[in-house]
Amino acid sequence: MDAFFAAIAVLDDPALTGKAVLTGGTGPRGVVTAASYEARKYGCHSAMPTAHALRLCPHAICVKVPGTRIRELSRAMFTVLDTFSPCVQPLSIDEAFLDMTGTERLLGPPRAVAQRLKDAVHRATGLVASVGVAPNKFLAKLASDLEKPNGLTVIGPDNLDARLTPLPVGKVWGVGPKTQQNLARRGVKTIGDLRALSEAELSDRFGDRGVRLFHLSRGIDHRPVVPDRAAKSIGHEQTFETNLTQAQDVRAVLLEQTERVGERLRRHGRRARGVTVKIRYGDFQTITRSCTLDRPSDATDDLWAAARGLFDRWAGAGFRSVRLIGMSAGPLGNEPAQAELFSDPHHDRCRALDAAVDRIAARFGPRTVHRAGPTEATPPTQSTNRPIPGR
Repeated sequence: MDAFFAAIAVLDDPALTGKAVLTGGTGPRGVVTAASYEARKYGCHSAMPTAHALRLCPHAICVKVPGTRIRELSRAMFTVLDTFSPCVQPLSIDEAFLDMTGTERLLGPPRAVAQRLKDAVHRATGLVASVGVAPNKFLAKLASDLEKPNGLTVIGPDNLDARLTPLPVGKVWGVGPKTQQNLARRGVKTIGDLRALSEAELSDRFGDRGVRLFHLSRGIDHRPVVPDRAAKSIGHEQTFETNLTQAQDVRAVLLEQTERVGERLRRHGRRARGVTVKIRYGDFQTITRSCTLDRPSDATDDLWAAARGLFDRWAGAGFRSVRLIGMSAGPLGNEPAQAELFSDPHHDRCRALDAAVDRIAARFGPRTVHRAGPTEATPPTQSTNRPIPGR
């Protein structure tokens, strides 16, 4: 979706049409969650401190968008996606992969289907989506970003090289600022330049990541589209454009991710046997911390106790600024909850709480109610797995 939060603000208040709009917090620690394309012309972007954005664009209008409204339109979007393919993999609240394999005889050629999908999303939400069509996930994601806003881009064998080679090397998944600097020292500034390096050269310099860069620069990506019902794990992760330097802020994001994972587990009748927390530092070094649950569970309290314990042990040993935080639950099973010989009142209360929260979320949107974060001063924001909001 194009500038999703800001677009909702404009949809609900047409007087904002054509104006620079910022959504998010406006207090001393306020952070932009989305900037309209009019505001982006001035350098405003998500995860930027609101005060900084207002210095860049003093005439910008700051708007708070209700979480219930965001979730309502997200659900409407995903309802449309489900009518186009039985294989939908959510990436975030406003983004997904669809596997359209085998649908061409039924639905028609790819570009026509993509246009119908865009039209259907607009009818259902009043908002605009950008769609990328390609043979694999990397190219489809890349294509969806190339002509925003309101883009429809097809990348296939006939135009792959022409589309890919002129692009900045930073468009390749996994190439961040530090890797860009390393590559620039070798004269590599475009994907075409990256292709000039052999697999052995990239492997020697970057290890397994170098092999991945070799393949992605050629448009090769074998990752399948995996819907929740077939996944081996369910998780959320979030990359911050501005590194978070306070443990409590990262912890608040982790709590929100855990709640969303718990809800998805219960919705699909899955239980997790373990929890993993993924942390990426500002220098792009990535670590994971995992644990096994005492029993397979879909209870948010069980998942949060595990995720919180992993995070707090890491942070207590020496917190470093965080570029990405992620939480996943797995491996997954479909086994029913094991009956207890003696009732556990606390466990029963937790399950009743989860059921109540799920019912409220189904009617009014997720995170209408949620567990308290680390401090009242830093409540969880609406988050996605795209490179957007911190705290």
